[in-house]
Amino acid sequence: MARNRIRVLLAKPGLDGHDRGAKVVARALRDAGMEVIYTGIRQTPDMIVEAAIQEDVDVIGLSILSGAHLELFPPVIEGLRERGREDALVIAGGIIPEDDVPTLQQMGVRGIFGPGTSTEDIISFIRKQLAAA
Repeated sequence: MARNRIRVLLAKPGLDGHDRGAKVVARALRDAGMEVIYTGIRQTPDMIVEAAIQEDVDVIGLSILSGAHLELFPPVIEGLRERGREDALVIAGGIIPEDDVPTLQQMGVRGIFGPGTSTEDIISFIRKQLAAA
């Protein structure tokens, strides 16, 4: 049976405890008709992968402000591949230096949204990516 609603998992990997931005994005995605599962702060990569598998999500959004994205994102992406979920759209938001964007894209992060990105841009990106899949 086909699902009508896009399912999104939003997670805060690592020790970063600031989640206001993630909550704003979660609310915007929900208001746009998506089903949002927010895991909360201080999630390990394994916890994120397990939640994505259990919830059968279409999108995994990783929010990070700590600067540890090059350490925390690879095990999430690898865990998804190992569990057969490389089809999930992985996006990221937060403080990510421009110099790191190509590395993240190469590892499989399809969208990267920095501070000030409009929620409409994130919603539009998700819809376009999933429509093209």
